[in-house]
Amino acid sequence: MNLSFFDQFSSPSLLGIPLILISMTFPALLLPSPNNRWITNRLSTLQLWFINLITKQLMVTLDKKGHKWALILTSLMIFLLLINLLGLLPYTFTPTTQLSMNLALAFPLWLATLLTGLRNQPSISLGHLLPEGTPTPLIPALILIETTSLLIRPLALGVRLTANLTAGHLLIQLISTATVALASTMPAISLLTLLVLFLLTILEVAVAMIQAYVFVLLLSLYLQENI
Repeated sequence: MNLSFFDQFSSPSLLGIPLILISMTFPALLLPSPNNRWITNRLSTLQLWFINLITKQLMVTLDKKGHKWALILTSLMIFLLLINLLGLLPYTFTPTTQLSMNLALAFPLWLATLLTGLRNQPSISLGHLLPEGTPTPLIPALILIETTSLLIRPLALGVRLTANLTAGHLLIQLISTATVALASTMPAISLLTLLVLFLLTILEVAVAMIQAYVFVLLLSLYLQENI
C-alpha cells in the first residue's frame, strides 16, 4: 500500500481503535506524582522550577483578577508543550496537528474569556467593538469589522498552531526521505541533507515550544481585555 506524506497526521489505531486518547493522556505520566514532600528528587525540583517560570511569564500580562486563571493556563501550556515535543519522536503521533483538537481547546477558552468580560464589565467589553472618535458614517462598518475580528480569534488560534506544526513535520518527512534515497547513490549529498535534517529538528523543537507559549499567551491577552 502506497503511503502519502500526510498519512503521518492520521491517528494510529490498534484493532480498529484510535489511539489518540492514549497519545493525549501520556504526557500526564511525565509529571511528578503528588507527594507530602515539597522536594523529592532533582527531576521533580527541575519540573517545579519550570512550572513556576511558566506561571510567572503567563501572569505578567494579567492583573490580580486574572490570577485565578493561573492553574488553567499553566496546565494548558504544559499539556501543549509536552504533546508538541513528544510528537517529534519517531513512530509517534502529534494530536495538535489536528485542527479539530486545536479548535476544541481554543473555542471554549476564548468563549470563557468573552463571557467573563460580558458578565463583569459589559459596557467596556462592547466598547471594544467601536474605537473612540470614529466618524459617524463609518460606525456600522467598523462594528462589523471588529465583530468579525472578535469571532475569528479562536479560528486563528487553532489554525496557527496546526499550520506551524504540520509544516514542520512535512519538511522533516521530505528531508528524511531525501536523505534515505540519496544514501546509496550520492553519499556526500546525503550527509549534507542529514545535516539539514538535524538543524531542522532543532528548529522544530523551538517551534513546538514557541507555538505552545504563543497559544496560551494570546489567550491570556484576550483574558486581560475582559477583566
